[in-house]
Amino acid sequence: MQEQPSVARVALKFGVIIGIAVIVYSTILTIAELNQNQGLSSISFLILAAGMVFAMREFRTQNDGFMSYGQGLGIGSLMSTIVGLLSSTFSIFYTQFIDPNVMERAMDKAREDMESRGMSDAQIDAGIEMAQKFQTPGIMFLMGIVIFLVVGFIIALIVSAIMRRNKPVFE
Repeated sequence: MQEQPSVARVALKFGVIIGIAVIVYSTILTIAELNQNQGLSSISFLILAAGMVFAMREFRTQNDGFMSYGQGLGIGSLMSTIVGLLSSTFSIFYTQFIDPNVMERAMDKAREDMESRGMSDAQIDAGIEMAQKFQTPGIMFLMGIVIFLVVGFIIALIVSAIMRRNKPVFE
């Protein structure tokens, strides 16, 4: 009898690969000063979804063409957690050591956006003050992981449903 492939091994392999891809993509956005563009930033989740498809396809290939919904969900969730850990770690490293001014530029952009919406100075100051509370390295790290985990879980629910192929019961 053939040995069952490991969900964790496939998720770890693709989690690292996709984590590196997301890091490279977000670094390019940051260097080009496009990281405040929500549309471009959300492409990271498309990269994650594509990685899940490849990971689940590899798992199915290793498992004689079969993958249960739970196995796919496990691969996707674990992969999302790994991608979140890697990208959050790099993000903290980048903002603390490589380009400490990136957060200041983000706050300036937020202020400009609020001014263009016609908000009063008191509202802008309150908004900036609230945003700065979430700019600590610890909170940014946790939020990055949580966001990737939640969005990745939702993506995994969908991709697993599409990619699953159950073994026949009477075989």
